Amino acid sequence: MTSNFLSFLIVVGFMMVALFIGLRGYRVTQRTAEDYFLASRSLGTAVLLLTMFATLMSSFTFFGGPGNVYATGMEWMLVMGLMDGFLVALLWYVVGARQWRVGRRHRYITVGEMLGDRFNSTVLRVLVAVVSLFWLFPYVMMQQMGAGYALSGLTGGAIPFGVGAGLITAFMIIYVALGGMRGVAWTDTFQGLVMLVCVWVALIVIGRSAGGVNAAGARVMEEAPRVFTLGDPWTPQAMWSAAIGTALGVISFPQINQRFFVGRSSAVLRRAFILWPILCLLLFLPAFLIGAWGAGLVPGLEKPDTVLSVMLGDFAPWWFASIVISGALAAMMSSSDSMLLSAGSYLTHDVYKRLVDPGADARRENLVGRVMVVTFALVAYLFSLRSPGSLVAIGLLAFGGFAQLTPVLLVSLYWKRATGVAMILAVVLSEGFYLLSKFTPLLPGTYAGWDASMVGVVLATVVLVGVSAVTAPRDGERPEVFFGTSGN
Repeated sequence: MTSNFLSFLIVVGFMMVALFIGLRGYRVTQRTAEDYFLASRSLGTAVLLLTMFATLMSSFTFFGGPGNVYATGMEWMLVMGLMDGFLVALLWYVVGARQWRVGRRHRYITVGEMLGDRFNSTVLRVLVAVVSLFWLFPYVMMQQMGAGYALSGLTGGAIPFGVGAGLITAFMIIYVALGGMRGVAWTDTFQGLVMLVCVWVALIVIGRSAGGVNAAGARVMEEAPRVFTLGDPWTPQAMWSAAIGTALGVISFPQINQRFFVGRSSAVLRRAFILWPILCLLLFLPAFLIGAWGAGLVPGLEKPDTVLSVMLGDFAPWWFASIVISGALAAMMSSSDSMLLSAGSYLTHDVYKRLVDPGADARRENLVGRVMVVTFALVAYLFSLRSPGSLVAIGLLAFGGFAQLTPVLLVSLYWKRATGVAMILAVVLSEGFYLLSKFTPLLPGTYAGWDASMVGVVLATVVLVGVSAVTAPRDGERPEVFFGTSGN
């Protein structure tokens, strides 16, 4: 047997373990929407923390992160590791505990449902769902692209990009469609631990093969000194735009935000938030340092996103490279499975049940949710075959889109005077502005060095406050839904 084929068998073996764990969730999952999408709100601290961690640490981190450091410098470590690790934890604490109390009392499944109920607005509920699905799509696609790159690089091209992406998609469809949130959370726990161990061992193995930390650093300073110096393209405005935009976007990521509903208690959420920055640094530091070393050890890569695979191929035994790539695939699968589950919940609970079949019972909603998961995954896979851009570029685009929803979430949770009209206008105007800035020449993509996503967030906040101040709540709006509640 060739090493390429044996590498593939190792990866498949890992995926079979993940599939087995995910399918265990199917055996205990009840045939209700709340259990399928939220595991009956029963997760404890360890599982909640690791499923959040594994969900967010995707190919954006494992392949895009080292690739971005390789191409632009270690400023990306400051953006993601120091700024985002702490900003995300702070914002999660502000939003998460309050959302948990509201969701627990009213049994909400999605943020769209929560906001729609608070403002008595089907338009707002469906709008939030559509916007979330729109930005989820490229992020799911990014995971499939990362899987394609990983398996193609690991096998020396023996497994083409499209086949590798399709294989991962098929595995995820099986255990997500069957196991639901419980299967996803259990699988994420396993995959989160695997990715942490793999990336640290990879750093040690590559460092030794390259002659040690000092030798690797010296090669970087000789071949690409910009990696360890601050400057272009990372201006202060660009760094803060990326950090703040990513943190705000994470808050409104459906696959992350819905986990504010699934904790067993508010104390579970608080403990998870406190531990979050530590886990971020434990993953980012070795992964991004490998990308930095790559700039000196394997300069001139046409696709920077492949630097991790190339470094493993050049400086690690083939069998070890297979294990580490399995850890990277764990990151991608643990992100995509949660995204697919969230996409299914929005399509089913906020669109299908609200607009198509309001009388659908729990079993029918559960069945339709599984069908939606499969459909969303397959369509994203077909688009991923076009390889539309770098993983970081796609990820930052999606983060910026989700960031436009965060002011709506924060204002609605903390300001009793907010009105439904202001909510709808804020979403439409800020998302419209962001889309025009990113996809057309009509508006610039940056403003005095600040990304358009930040300008959109300010616009949304101004609209929310201004319009709420001059409009009265419509009949049926229920501010009491968010205020005066208590939790355990």
